[in-house]
Amino acid sequence: MARSKEFDPDAALDKALELFWERGYEATSMADLVAHLGIGRASLYATFGGKHELYLRTLRRYLDGRGPIELLSQPGPALPAVRALVESYTEEALADQRGCMIVNAAGELLPRDHTVARFVENNWAELEGALTSALIRARALGELDGDPRQLARFVLVFLQGLRLMAKGSPDPARLRDATRQALRLLV
Repeated sequence: MARSKEFDPDAALDKALELFWERGYEATSMADLVAHLGIGRASLYATFGGKHELYLRTLRRYLDGRGPIELLSQPGPALPAVRALVESYTEEALADQRGCMIVNAAGELLPRDHTVARFVENNWAELEGALTSALIRARALGELDGDPRQLARFVLVFLQGLRLMAKGSPDPARLRDATRQALRLLV
């Protein structure tokens, strides 16, 4: 008869996410994970695989519930949704000095970790696609001039750079001034 798990895998995954987000992948050892999650090494391996597999699962968990795609695909005027997204990224970046876990993963593990590179690129491509679609809608509605794809790429790069800047130099005035400049392009 198989033994039942003596811990909640979802709660353990949430704890692992917090630890990886706080410390990063390289600075988090298996011993750290065992201690922080309060589960045995064998149980951790049996449930999640190795450290790398657990890390990938935390990246997926991090993205769960984050809704930029949903925000951008709502009916109605598109430009206000794109502007709201940019503003929300700014406020989120100022509120949490850990930065964006996806940007952190890119900075720490790319280009050498090909699995994480694919994960990050897929995430950024999905956001770029949603931005492009929203900006195409905005142009069709007469809200925007210019090339929607180029503007979507600018917004994507701006948002990821904003997250990195907030982590390294969280000067609210610097980030809000840059955001105001970016928003001027979205009129």
